[in-house]
Amino acid sequence: MIRVMVVDDEALVRSGFTMILNAAVDIEVVAATGGGQALAAVARHAPDLVLLDIRMPDVDGLTILARLMELDDPPLVAMLTTFDSDEYIATALRSGASGFLVKDTDPDELARLVRSLAAGAVVLAPRVTATVISGYLHHHGEQSAATRALSRLSTRERDVLVLLSQGLSNTDIGCRLHLSTGTVKDYVSAVLAKLDVSNRVQAALWAQRAGLLDGAHT
Repeated sequence: MIRVMVVDDEALVRSGFTMILNAAVDIEVVAATGGGQALAAVARHAPDLVLLDIRMPDVDGLTILARLMELDDPPLVAMLTTFDSDEYIATALRSGASGFLVKDTDPDELARLVRSLAAGAVVLAPRVTATVISGYLHHHGEQSAATRALSRLSTRERDVLVLLSQGLSNTDIGCRLHLSTGTVKDYVSAVLAKLDVSNRVQAALWAQRAGLLDGAHT
């Protein structure tokens, strides 16, 4: 069972996400709160995944994200957004967000995306991927910097990076490359360390910027 918490200042959004996700047999919404109650609710309910509004009037979502990442065992965090501020997107990415969902995500897709996040896959709303890439990598330099970063990877590590950038979980990558899930996990850890990034989303964006995904069919 995937334990999910929804944090949003709008009661309608909270109730909508809760209704949709609780309809899935393998997902349970353990809490739905506004920003002011978010940290206490995480401590109380220990969710696997927090869906966190990126901007709220009482407590800013980026502040909550930073506090969650300071925990000894932080939950996965996916930001809920309308993507109307490049600066907020880039900051959330650098702070450790594992994905980005738009609030009007199709109900039929929402449970699938939550499962993908819980499995460790990269989840970026397709229509805003370019905005995320631009905002994050502008902070980190030009294409040459991404190319230099990827030059540190072995051939197998680059193969793993391509597949995780396509949104595959460790299990799916293992099936594709004929590796055990544990071995894939070790490769992913090595990729993150060599690229000096904190999560799979950041690694995927470096791969995109360096052109590694152009025509990739691993």
